[in-house]
Amino acid sequence: MFADDAELPTELLSQAATIASQEFSNASLKDNWDDTEGYYRVRIGERLDGRYRVFGYTGAGVFGNVVRATDTKRNDSNVAIKIIRNNDMMRKTGVRELEVLKKLNEADRLDKFHCLQLYRQFYHHNHLCLVFENLSMNLRELLKKYGNNVGLHMKAVRSYAQQLLLALKLLKKCNIVHADIKPDNILVTENKMTLKLCDFGSSCHVADAELAPYLVSRFYRAPEIMLGLNYDFGIDLWSVAVTLYEVYTGKIMFPGKSNNQMLKYMMDLRGKLPNKVIRKAQFKDQHFDQNCSFLYHEVDKVTQRDKITVIPTIHPSRDLTTDLLGEQDLDREGYKKLEQFRTFLDQMTVMESAKRITCNEALKHPFIIEK
Repeated sequence: MFADDAELPTELLSQAATIASQEFSNASLKDNWDDTEGYYRVRIGERLDGRYRVFGYTGAGVFGNVVRATDTKRNDSNVAIKIIRNNDMMRKTGVRELEVLKKLNEADRLDKFHCLQLYRQFYHHNHLCLVFENLSMNLRELLKKYGNNVGLHMKAVRSYAQQLLLALKLLKKCNIVHADIKPDNILVTENKMTLKLCDFGSSCHVADAELAPYLVSRFYRAPEIMLGLNYDFGIDLWSVAVTLYEVYTGKIMFPGKSNNQMLKYMMDLRGKLPNKVIRKAQFKDQHFDQNCSFLYHEVDKVTQRDKITVIPTIHPSRDLTTDLLGEQDLDREGYKKLEQFRTFLDQMTVMESAKRITCNEALKHPFIIEK
């Protein structure tokens, strides 16, 4: 998935190698810096790199934790700092994320394409730290605060859709696949008008994309990933589509508990995948038999034991318009917009990735250009 170390900047690799090889004469001091999993122990009020005064803790992810701080060298402006975990694997991942961010920011110097802006980087107690512009909250937090479990207004959804597609356009221009788009990795400004795509820790160059059935968070995972088919920028487009469905309805589009159940829910909406596509899949034996009948893994309601149901044919049993409409009573214009949104999502969630709409085509869709 990632490029060889030789492709990374020499100075960054040198820093990482030096840090990795350091011996600590005071082991207890090191223990005080980090927890048992290598996360930095954040102290409110401390200064990082001699200039960033920490005033808040945002949370932790797989790759590290995030704090909010004031930059004393930039008029006490607020920043967000991602502190990468202190171990070799996470440090290398952090360096690669840094390179992706630099590439994206260099290609978008005017900040028009809605990817989070990186200000600078430094090392603090053996942790790589990435300094970002400070945004208010992520999209999941926004939904909880303002969506009341019923989602946001269609006007907001259209605006967010356009901004996310612009981010995907930049990614494609730079030959980068994000590979973890979800509401948690989309940040929103305080006025809720602008969003930015963030967290590029899983990103890779499209030419380095490796087959991995658990790439991307499950609810936002495209079918080609689960099946072991070659993938490209289309997986990010799929993730954006199911994210937008969630933003509008307040519900997860495909709430499967496993890849197998995810595929079943997808086919309930879109119909069965063509046999020619199934036969090309590296992981097909986990989900289909030799006749390309679906093998549905479920729990028997009576015995509570696992069972496999063979399903030769799957016809759509779920209607996207009904899902989107819910209990709303829309006027003519409102229903027209909802139908545009339905066709927009339809074209972005085509099961066969080769037939899925492209990012540029999506930007010209009537839902986006408001025809």
